[in-house]
Amino acid sequence: MTDLSLDKKSLEQKDELAEKNEARLLKKKAVVDQRIAAATEERGVTILLTGNGKGKSSSAFGTMARALGHGQKSAVIQFIKGRKATGEQLFFGSHPLVDFHVMGHGFTWETRNPELEKEAAEQAWELAKRVLADPSVHFVLLDEITYMYKYGYLNEDDLIAALAARPVHQNVMMTGRTAPRVLLDSVDTHSKIANERHAFANGVKAQIGIEW
Repeated sequence: MTDLSLDKKSLEQKDELAEKNEARLLKKKAVVDQRIAAATEERGVTILLTGNGKGKSSSAFGTMARALGHGQKSAVIQFIKGRKATGEQLFFGSHPLVDFHVMGHGFTWETRNPELEKEAAEQAWELAKRVLADPSVHFVLLDEITYMYKYGYLNEDDLIAALAARPVHQNVMMTGRTAPRVLLDSVDTHSKIANERHAFANGVKAQIGIEW
């Protein structure tokens, strides 16, 4: 077979592959278009981020930044108090469209006082209920809330009821490593972040701007 014949055959094979690839993409596009056309309901959604991997709160705050970019009023309630202010609190705390609340004297990773923690959790939840009933708030972040159910400080049925009764346009994100089954089964979107590797396990010290 001559070089010219080989070149012609090679071109024909390339054309055939291109046609198959185009047909595959068109078929995929048709499926996506069909799903988009079927998604006609307009309402706020509930999103739960769990798992042992790093990035749950970071993802939630990133989503809130997106909401703020569209001028949507937002509220944050953090259910775990750290030793120092986080970068998120320092940045978003003074934003005119953000109400930022950190649970007072209760749950921390450094000390454990169950009575104090339960009292603080209940106070934070009372605030959360008001936010979840406020139609002026478009985006709500309940950061680290799932730990309150793990330790029995709050009743998950109260959360489910508040989510169901919230304003129809309101979006809610919740974070924590684990969550009660009733919450897992009720949210619109659930993403689980896995831990493949973490710098701390290799002796790298936690640092400002990354861990807080």
